[in-house]
Amino acid sequence: MKEKRPSWDEYFTQITHLVATRSTCLRRKVGALLVKEKRILSTGYNGAPRNLPHCREAGCLRGKLNIPSGERQEICRGLHAEQNAIIQAALYGISIKNSILYCTHQPCITCSKMIINAGIKRIIFQGEYPDPLARQMLEEAEVELIKMGEENAGRGSEKNRKSGK
Repeated sequence: MKEKRPSWDEYFTQITHLVATRSTCLRRKVGALLVKEKRILSTGYNGAPRNLPHCREAGCLRGKLNIPSGERQEICRGLHAEQNAIIQAALYGISIKNSILYCTHQPCITCSKMIINAGIKRIIFQGEYPDPLARQMLEEAEVELIKMGEENAGRGSEKNRKSGK
């Protein structure tokens, strides 16, 4: 009996969940990978900036203030997984232009703007995030946003399939 190998998208998506185990966020564990030509360029998980106390030690300010998910992201000690992946690539001089971002969750508006300006062309994610403006801006910038597990996962967006891209 032949063992089924995961597709590349499945493989990299599984790795995002391992990366997310490093997260120190008390609300949501998120992991991200930047990949080009089937090679991992950078990883990131959500947590406080380098050498600063994490939410586990300092407490969750957003939780204390009862701020709902998807709102007032600036009131948080942590950086998002996507931000950390982009920052790590920059720190070590790795070009991420035309790369693919794999993430456990859909990026927020702040991360989406960074993704657009960094030249990332495709995002593959699993979990939803309540941020319709992020989806809108990614679509306007022609960044493919693909949810794993949906009919179109791994084959391009509905919009791109219709246009023949």
